[in-house]
Amino acid sequence: MQETTSLLTNSCNFSGIRPAMADLPYPPIQVKEKNQVYANLLSIDYCGAVSELSAITQYINNENRMACTHCQLAKTILGIAMAEMMHLQKLGELIHLLGGKADFAAKQPNGRMRLWTPEYLTLPEQIEKMIAADIEAEQAAANQYRMHMKMIRDENVNAVLARIIKDEEYHMMLLRSL
Repeated sequence: MQETTSLLTNSCNFSGIRPAMADLPYPPIQVKEKNQVYANLLSIDYCGAVSELSAITQYINNENRMACTHCQLAKTILGIAMAEMMHLQKLGELIHLLGGKADFAAKQPNGRMRLWTPEYLTLPEQIEKMIAADIEAEQAAANQYRMHMKMIRDENVNAVLARIIKDEEYHMMLLRSL
């Protein structure tokens, strides 16, 4: 008896996907001086519960779960994830320039460090709930950046954070349109 096999394939082609970003340049990645307090604040944006690392991981997980059945949606989600990767990279550079380490440990104001964990993610099964969780995460990130900008007295750092907020607002607009 001959065994038949069938291959399952994903016909969604991701070539040519670009980061989903506001059409604005980023300011130079520079700081006035080293400042560990600022580096610690940015470490929370880098890899805390509300962070670029959490956003990237949540988006990639959602994109993987959508790709076979909702190709266009998955492509948009991947583009947003790519923009979040750029944010992570820029925050890492700022943290380094400020004298900190981008080591996946968020430095809390109380002096404790919290390693990033997938427990920070919201991963519902239904696509509508995925998108709602993504919008909520984008809003929380923008709010956290605004709060950190009030605490940071370095116009160079704040210019980068303000530019990142523009992308987060663009992502919310994209996600709401989905």
